[in-house]
Amino acid sequence: MNGTRATLKGRLLPASIWTILLIAAWETVSWVLLDVRHVPLAQSKLPYLHKVAETFGQYGHTLLHEGRVTLGNAALGFAIGAAAGVLIAVLMSGSKLLEHLIFPYAVASQMIPILGLAPIIYGIVHDEQSARIIISGYITFFPVAINMLRGLRSVSPDALDLMRACAANPLQVYGKLRLPASLPGLFAGLKIAAPLAVTGAILVELMGAQRGIGVLMLRNLYYGPSHVYMFWSTVFVGAALGMIGFVVMSAAERLIAPWQPEYRAKGGKS
Repeated sequence: MNGTRATLKGRLLPASIWTILLIAAWETVSWVLLDVRHVPLAQSKLPYLHKVAETFGQYGHTLLHEGRVTLGNAALGFAIGAAAGVLIAVLMSGSKLLEHLIFPYAVASQMIPILGLAPIIYGIVHDEQSARIIISGYITFFPVAINMLRGLRSVSPDALDLMRACAANPLQVYGKLRLPASLPGLFAGLKIAAPLAVTGAILVELMGAQRGIGVLMLRNLYYGPSHVYMFWSTVFVGAALGMIGFVVMSAAERLIAPWQPEYRAKGGKS
């Protein structure tokens, strides 16, 4: 327990210091641009953070409400994409023939720019919620599949030989050996995909949806300098949603795969 607290303290303290320094530097540069040099439209380029915070305090209910819409759709698409990625990885790890059939198409699917694919999907399904889910799932499946496949194949040949010597069937080999070994790779993919799923949902919202943080972002961008602080509030909310996904996956990894070196207490203490 003490080791866990020490690890958290060791990570949070540097992050807190860097955050404070970044905020101080941002506010200083904003002050120079706006009040010292009077650069035209400087508030649109680098606004005062304290005014962005004031705007969030004033319109926080609306921002959080629309953020929940975006996060909910992104989470559903993320879950579907993650399940598809896991299934694809398991299939490819079990058969070289399936890998040769699936892998080239999986790679080719990622060659399509997401910025171009989002309006196409939205135009096909004509439903903003379905489009957000599809795009979020599309972004998610590839990093999950690739990282989990690497984990499934990270098992040592000696361990596989031992399982065969014990007359283990393929299901037992996967359940007791391959799947546990794949968890670090799986969570690496999930932590990459979680913020990207939010980005995908916001991209669809920018195409003309009715609800979501991306709708607020586009609306306030349209009104220009008069709504610049509201626009930046939506930007920070969107970034926070992506961070939430990453933190949730990191916490799940700590609970499900605590044997990894970075989660072990240092110095032999528990």
